[in-house]
Amino acid sequence: MLRTVGAYQFGAGAGTVLFPREGELSLTRTSSGRPRQAHAPGGRIATYGTDGRLRLGLEGGRRLSEEWSETAYSVVVGDESVPHVRAERNAFAKFVLEADSVIRPRDEVVVKHPERGVLAVGRAELSGLGMLDFETGVAVFVREGGQSS
Repeated sequence: MLRTVGAYQFGAGAGTVLFPREGELSLTRTSSGRPRQAHAPGGRIATYGTDGRLRLGLEGGRRLSEEWSETAYSVVVGDESVPHVRAERNAFAKFVLEADSVIRPRDEVVVKHPERGVLAVGRAELSGLGMLDFETGVAVFVREGGQSS
């Protein structure tokens, strides 16, 4: 089921990249048996929300970016944003260098740096095109940040 949700939310093939059939995957469930969180040895892949959408973890963002599509649902920020985004502070439109044009507000996105890789994951506050057009405001509400792999 989580593979299907991943494919629906991020595109065909993304579900298999996020939740491969082989390898270690631990799944926590709610008291009713509904999937809640998926973890791999590298960290949290995603949380399955009550709205039926996945909330990416840093490991899930790495998988999407490195194993599926480098540009899908990604926002690229400049050098000045790196320490702030890694510290789980929001990414501002002023510092966005590139953004996938299919991003809509409230989509889950991967925040990256051109040379340093995946910095964080979070929720888009603007469309991909809006992130490039706006000079002020929050582009991505950062949920989880960390060191790049």
